[in-house]
Amino acid sequence: MSTTTMEPQGPRPSRITPARIGVYAFLVVSAAFFLLPLYVMVITSIKPMAEIRLGNLFSFPLAPTIEPWIKAWTYACTGVNCEGIKVGFLNSFRILVPSVIVSIALGATIGYALSFWRPKGANFLFAVLLLGAFIPYQVFLYPLVRMLSTVGLYNSLPGIVVVHTIFGLPLMTLLFRNFYAGIPIDLFKAARVDGGGFWAIFFRLMLPLSTPIIIVAVILQVTGIWNDFLFGLIFAGRENFPMTVELNNVVNTTTGEREYNVNMAATILTALVPLVVYFVSGRWFVRGIAAGAVKG
Repeated sequence: MSTTTMEPQGPRPSRITPARIGVYAFLVVSAAFFLLPLYVMVITSIKPMAEIRLGNLFSFPLAPTIEPWIKAWTYACTGVNCEGIKVGFLNSFRILVPSVIVSIALGATIGYALSFWRPKGANFLFAVLLLGAFIPYQVFLYPLVRMLSTVGLYNSLPGIVVVHTIFGLPLMTLLFRNFYAGIPIDLFKAARVDGGGFWAIFFRLMLPLSTPIIIVAVILQVTGIWNDFLFGLIFAGRENFPMTVELNNVVNTTTGEREYNVNMAATILTALVPLVVYFVSGRWFVRGIAAGAVKG
């Protein structure tokens, strides 16, 4: 009686093909394209000005210092005020939180209504919202200035929150409407049979199912509102300038020597919130997209 021995099979050796080489080359070049400017910003922000004057852009600092970061945050000058960009950081949060909450709440409610209740003129309303998303913002600036001035909201915190809510509403409505369109209509009909009304079905059924798309909406709104410069400059008012406007003032203040290390540190500080949001919620963003954020 003969026996056959089976040798354990290990992983197959990977073959190097031209296609694989091309893919890796593309990934390396793409990574370098995004990481090289970040590297220059970081090392410049921790260099003293004496080393920056030497012109060695890519060299690592010989005497690293965090003084530029401290100055950028606490006492960098924006015109005649030398309070750093911490004031803009606080203002950005005061603008960001209500703008994100209100725009997402309205977008979810309207998207839910357009998907399941379909009031009279729903398609026309949705078309108008989509049209508003594709018209350049500059077209609306002067009319909005006039309207907000008339109602006393121009150059105020509520005014800039209203502006961000208005311009975020089309995208939020589109996201939630397409997401709810993927939910089986039988769930809605069953809730209606059980006596559920508009708000009961929304809060007890739809919102618990909406976690993935809410994460997507939060990431999009946080990034867009935090990085906004134009609306903050025009509508917020000098006392409520967001961080992006304060950064512009720091960089363009030309009294004395231009401090590139302070400018780089201020730029990185301004970009930290969107970066943290992406790193913390990146997998939720992908999950939300896969769950139907761009369907329809």
